[in-house]
Amino acid sequence: MGLLSQGSPLNWEETKKYADHVRLHGILQFIKLYHSLKDRQNDCLKWGDEIEYMIVKFDHGMKKAKVSLKAEKLLPVLQEKENENNGDVNALWRPEYGAYMIEGTPGKPYGALSSCFNVVEANMRARRLEVEALLGKDESLLCLTSFPRLGCAEFTDPPTKTNPKNSALRSIFFPDDVVFGGHPRFITLSRNIRERRGKKVVINVPIFRDKNTPDPFVEDFEPIGDDGESKSAALPNHVYMDAMGFGMGCCCLQVTFQACNINEARCLYDQLSPVCPIALALSAAAPVQRGLLTDRDCRWDIIAASVDDRTDEELGRQPLKTNRFRINKSRYDSIDSYLSACGEKFNDIDLIYDEEIYRMLRDSGIDHLLAQHMAHLFIRDPVSVYSECIDQNDEEDSDHFENIQSTNWQTMRFKPPPPNSSIGWRVEFRSMEVQLTEFENAAYVVFIVLLTRVILTFQLNFLIPVSKVDENLAKAQKRDAVLNEKFWFRRDLTTCDSPPVATACMASCSPDECLYTQMTINEIVNGKKGEFPGLIPLIQKFLSSMEVDVDTQCSIQQYLKLIQLRAKGDLMTASRWIRSFISKHPDYNSDSIVNEKVNYDLLATIDRITHGLEVCPELLGKPTSRTRDHIPNAVEKAEKSYAANKAE
Repeated sequence: MGLLSQGSPLNWEETKKYADHVRLHGILQFIKLYHSLKDRQNDCLKWGDEIEYMIVKFDHGMKKAKVSLKAEKLLPVLQEKENENNGDVNALWRPEYGAYMIEGTPGKPYGALSSCFNVVEANMRARRLEVEALLGKDESLLCLTSFPRLGCAEFTDPPTKTNPKNSALRSIFFPDDVVFGGHPRFITLSRNIRERRGKKVVINVPIFRDKNTPDPFVEDFEPIGDDGESKSAALPNHVYMDAMGFGMGCCCLQVTFQACNINEARCLYDQLSPVCPIALALSAAAPVQRGLLTDRDCRWDIIAASVDDRTDEELGRQPLKTNRFRINKSRYDSIDSYLSACGEKFNDIDLIYDEEIYRMLRDSGIDHLLAQHMAHLFIRDPVSVYSECIDQNDEEDSDHFENIQSTNWQTMRFKPPPPNSSIGWRVEFRSMEVQLTEFENAAYVVFIVLLTRVILTFQLNFLIPVSKVDENLAKAQKRDAVLNEKFWFRRDLTTCDSPPVATACMASCSPDECLYTQMTINEIVNGKKGEFPGLIPLIQKFLSSMEVDVDTQCSIQQYLKLIQLRAKGDLMTASRWIRSFISKHPDYNSDSIVNEKVNYDLLATIDRITHGLEVCPELLGKPTSRTRDHIPNAVEKAEKSYAANKAE
């Protein structure tokens, strides 16, 4: 979601006048934060998940499913409990980019106790039911990474219209009214990103070539208002999209961890970065865009293109005149450098950073690696500035820092503590796609949280060159990457500090032999006999040393089993399951088009699976969730009532 400052947003012409001011004071604010908090120690493990949801309205008579633009109406009601109870609530609710989206997190972060793993799924379910209590019988709150027919004709309720000539997005598909209107941040970002780059954003995703897909696949956009810009930007045999909403209108699953100090936070940032592409491929859930089957399974590159504000100069298409840098990536992309000392030798890509800002940071006593990281983030212009927030007290405020920090959307985020807060140094794991059910979402969250404990307990080293992480991220988005691709991963995970219990289960590999190699996701997750231990076996080794009650152990094992079976291909990823559903549908004509009826049946089926009204063993296996025992009686009663209404 990012920083939600209050005030009057400036347009791009006004914003760029203050770009240097925001950057300078953002860095001064970071320097103040760093020196105030760099020696902070002994913060305990706290963590929490973020799930972004979509509100979907079903027309059961006409067999249509649309996004419901009622987030702005729901949020004040949902936030009443938080405001009345001083934060002592089951869930916290925040706006997201789409007027059909809402973000939910636990009311309080989870702690270090293993029993926390046994309430994650229950909390997720309780969150969903809290929202669904405010919805009509024909509406549902679904965990969809992408709405299949986003940007198609009549995809919203109530109806909306595009205005390609006089709107913030200028989109021929995505109306401004579909952007959340309760806070000016979202529409301001959309307008200013478009104006900064000097044209609409361009998103092209390879289409899935089915037996009846036209060759070449080329669309005519003139009837829906194209003035020629879209025609020239769209590539043959690709699904073309032209607005920030196609990326930021997707949903994801994120996990944030509090570290005990800054060094542990830097370590986790580095060690989890190579895991991000693996988790992305494992969680793939977005094969359909704008009503068309694509040849990609994930949302990541779509979002990267949707917020890419680089000009032709910054892209290297024209000589630098008005801009300062040629920039290799969108501001939404993979990390560009490691932050810990052991990661420095793996920083093998050309890192573009502001040398003046770097020198300021170094002169203030900040080390090279952290200084270049921040100086790299701050090559970006602010794209959302509020008139009331221009002049700030750098001794107390951090909004200018967060303005730039929160609009660099990378696979991992390194997060300093907020000023005057009990919150410690944190890292955010950002690559995963949201799953269709709470069981799946809990499984992925528990897997990543346990992996952080394994890394720190066994002093493991997952580092590979940053360029290889980039290669992995590109592979992770390909169709059925879990089954068909090989990924770079470190072969020998031990370090000189690894305890004997970890060293005993590792492959032997001398420092002079290859430190990393290509492996399938099955080999990375489940291991390769005699060569690589596997992430799940390492987690099991860690769990065997812990005191875990039987109920929690049962839940954890079911979550890990789901991850294992997805990695093997014995269970489908959500993306693969969606493709299979569409391909078997009697109204699908093998032409890559996901029509209204196919979309309705797909989402109605997902709705039934979400609410336990339909089993889906090819997606979920046969779990026996014991976390239901931890659901308060009132919530369980609400769930049963809701399921009964759905069944009717």
